[in-house]
Amino acid sequence: MTGRRLFALAIAIAMLAGPAAAQLQLSPQPAAPQPPAKAAPKTAPKAAPKAAPKPAPKAAPASPPAAKAPPTPVPAPAAADSGDDSTADLAYGAYQRGHYLTAFHHATRRANEEGDVKAMALLGELYAQGLGVPQSDANAAGWYKLAADRGDREAMFALGIMRLAGKGGPQNREEGARLLAAAAKLGHAVAAYDLGLLYIEGNLFPQDLVRATELFRVAADAGSPEAQYALATFYKEGRAVPKDARMAAQLLSRAALAGNTDAEIEYAIMLFNGDGVAKDEAGAARLFLKAARKGAPVAQNRLARILAFGRGMEADPTEAIKWHTIAKAGGASDLYLDDYAAKQTDDIRKAAETAAKPWLDRIAATRN
Repeated sequence: MTGRRLFALAIAIAMLAGPAAAQLQLSPQPAAPQPPAKAAPKTAPKAAPKAAPKPAPKAAPASPPAAKAPPTPVPAPAAADSGDDSTADLAYGAYQRGHYLTAFHHATRRANEEGDVKAMALLGELYAQGLGVPQSDANAAGWYKLAADRGDREAMFALGIMRLAGKGGPQNREEGARLLAAAAKLGHAVAAYDLGLLYIEGNLFPQDLVRATELFRVAADAGSPEAQYALATFYKEGRAVPKDARMAAQLLSRAALAGNTDAEIEYAIMLFNGDGVAKDEAGAARLFLKAARKGAPVAQNRLARILAFGRGMEADPTEAIKWHTIAKAGGASDLYLDDYAAKQTDDIRKAAETAAKPWLDRIAATRN
């Protein structure tokens, strides 16, 4: 709702196996051995778009009893807020402030008395997430269906995801795909992206990379970072579209600007190597640092190499070993950096270990 994703795609999409992305073209300083080539992560479209963070539930008053599915108009309880909502959307205003019970009151009244489609869709989300009311997939699906039948694209998307996942009723992948297609036709970017993934999967429909590309393009043009990243990989590898490094770089740049971590890494590699875009080692280093701080082991490894060589950033052995240690704990090993670390002084290695410890503790806690 209002730009917020209602549900994450609850199906596994087969990964496309593709050639490894370009490695960083780092040249060692004089007297330093040439580091072995390190492959970047494969650039296949991901199995599912990242779920948007749910609004942080605030302490809500006691929840009213859940309605039975399918929902039917019932008298709305008195709302906590007062005032005339003839010109203001009090339901969505309350929802955005985290006042979910109040949003439920207003949305129920608007759905019952005015047949308001957006209010129906909002009630679906409140029940789906258990915000202000007891969580109920059945009630969520019922409200989403009422809104979807009346043409609301957000409700079509949410109900489509539920049908694909078998939530709120029997699993029905065909109906789920139909709802995604209807939402995509109305301009829902994430629905178009998810539908493209189904064409890559090749189970519900015959695999069709050309159709997937068309859907990714629709979603990318509408601002979906996941679709921009996926379409960029097609251009980078020449899948279903002519190989075009410049177009790949443009799409990765847009996705990276929106905060897509994989795109930040891939675009940083292209910037460092001058592949499809003007060479910018400093810009690449900044992107690697950004992705590294978000916990991406590949970015941490690339950043460690940049700090070891002093390319794009001033050389810093302590920081290089710190990020190498963190990356290694995350699964990105590097024999060259192992050797680099072994050649540094004990003081440098100890300082790096101290700096890396908070990261290592978090990694260990996550695994435990």
